[in-house]
Amino acid sequence: MISKEEAPVEWAMLMYELDDAREHLEKMMDSMTADPEFDESVFRVELGHIFSHLNRAWHRRNVIGELEGHAWDEASKFPTDLDPS
Repeated sequence: MISKEEAPVEWAMLMYELDDAREHLEKMMDSMTADPEFDESVFRVELGHIFSHLNRAWHRRNVIGELEGHAWDEASKFPTDLDPS
């Protein structure tokens, strides 16, 4: 796994994905509580966005350099090498 000392730029990108996921999760939870119009369709979109950040964090844990184009799209998908159980 990359480290802050050995790959500071990549570490910052990894931390950005995790921080952004946390921010979106907190915002979604606030909306779920406060907005009576919040429904499953909104939940699906919001949770999908949060998962894309978490998925990219998982995929970039060993990546040196940028994720661009097709690599970005692939990294946004749910990992096949992570067992959520």
